[in-house]
Amino acid sequence: MAVIGFFCRVLLLAWATLAIYYSNLPWAWLRLSLAVAFLAFGTWALWLTRRRRMSLVFAGLFFCVVVWEICIRPSNDRQWRPEVAVMPRVTIDGDRVRITGFRNFEYHGTHDFTVRYEEREVLLSHLTSLDFFVSYWKKGPVGHTFLSFNFDNALPVCISIETRPEIGEGFNPIASLFKQFELIYVVGDERDIVRVRTNYRKEDVYLYHVLTSPENARRLFLVYIDRINKLADHPEFYHLLSNSCTINIVRYANSAGRIGGFDIRHLLNGFIDRYIYGAGLVDNTLPFDELRRRSRINDAALAADDTPDFSQRIRAAR
Repeated sequence: MAVIGFFCRVLLLAWATLAIYYSNLPWAWLRLSLAVAFLAFGTWALWLTRRRRMSLVFAGLFFCVVVWEICIRPSNDRQWRPEVAVMPRVTIDGDRVRITGFRNFEYHGTHDFTVRYEEREVLLSHLTSLDFFVSYWKKGPVGHTFLSFNFDNALPVCISIETRPEIGEGFNPIASLFKQFELIYVVGDERDIVRVRTNYRKEDVYLYHVLTSPENARRLFLVYIDRINKLADHPEFYHLLSNSCTINIVRYANSAGRIGGFDIRHLLNGFIDRYIYGAGLVDNTLPFDELRRRSRINDAALAADDTPDFSQRIRAAR
């Protein structure tokens, strides 16, 4: 029990210190000073002093930090980076699905692009299948996952759940636990969302065809549409452990009818392709390593580049 108590105190102290450091105070020097002061006082109060009432003082201060954290609210009104500046919206009129804020940038380099947001219209009855992407900026247990909804009479609609950084910001996994980034569902063309990763960021990208019925794919698409519109009206914070790409994909699959529980690979999503292979969600007639080798699309994407049939060509080898 003593060991458990020790680690609980360490966890509480670390969380509150980081919450102060990543708070909404505009001055970095003040946030750092307050975080260091809280850490020093907490260490003294919890372990060094013999005055028990200091533990109560620490508890009071910790409670204030929790309330402060709760009061930090998300916003859709900030100086966003151009690649996340426009929040998409979707309207449904019978079978017709109209998407505004559809991203289709023309890239010249990783950070050099022509901003181009469009309107796209697709027919729900022509949604036939679903593809799952896993992208790695470096080898390891963590990657980025996103989906494409495929139509038999139109190009795929690609949807990527991401952070919405402001101008000058970059992603920080620890900061993402403390309300530092809003959430956005980037809806766009695969020549944008996929190609920027394969051809410019040089990430390793894998494409897997999901074994599901058109009806299930349509149900999932409608769940996404509902979330996209709600997010446009009511902003949310991205959270690495509870409101991120793979966690939300699984959550929405559950809403669309998936049966299954939590798996650690939902968090360590660098291994998510092995998970969906074992769950029978992708073709498992091939050994996993062979399927994964064939699913890497970087060479095909580089060859296709900005051609109109980019989506078909990255699927040809698969």
